[in-house]
Amino acid sequence: MSEVFEGYERQYCELSANLSRRCTSASALDGELKKQKLSEIKVTLEDAESLIRKMDLEARSLPPNVKAVLLAKLREYKSDLNNLKSEVKRIASGDLNAAARDELLESGLSDAVTASADHRSRLMTSTERLNQSDERIKDSRRTMLETEELGVSLLQDLHQQRQSLLRGHDTLHGVDDNLGRSKRVLGNMSRRMNRNKWIIGAVIVALLVAVILILYFKLR
Repeated sequence: MSEVFEGYERQYCELSANLSRRCTSASALDGELKKQKLSEIKVTLEDAESLIRKMDLEARSLPPNVKAVLLAKLREYKSDLNNLKSEVKRIASGDLNAAARDELLESGLSDAVTASADHRSRLMTSTERLNQSDERIKDSRRTMLETEELGVSLLQDLHQQRQSLLRGHDTLHGVDDNLGRSKRVLGNMSRRMNRNKWIIGAVIVALLVAVILILYFKLR
């Protein structure tokens, strides 16, 4: 996850908690004190809105899988900011009269604090779930990278085996050529041997005929 986004996120959570406390405090004030407190709250709201915009720009500049997780977080923060704005408008409208404020001080104050704490707890729970989802995405990416590396290694091994087979094929082809040449040489030698046999046979026959003729003439 982006460290820049996490920095903005921490700042926003601090501002949100501060705004909740200020809203609760401002609802119990009157007159100029209330106006001054509301002015301070509006300035802090502008700072929170600026952080929301920065988080949105940072999230949209990240890869799609990380961006989806961060934008889901951002929707929670925008909802929280809208609730805070509504609370500020309600306080600034002055619809609550003195009796309502007294009742708020007596009973509603604790309910507002509890509701804010519950909302903050749900927000943190959602953030934790999104962080877990982000970790699972990172694990999936690591697994994918490991699988890709394994695939590349297998392809390299197959390429090496293919090269070995090609070299073996070339060697066998050379052996086959040598065998063909050897076969032709042996064939030529066999033909020469047969020819020599016929020549020797003819010489022997000629010698025998000559001997017989010589003996014949001598005996006469």
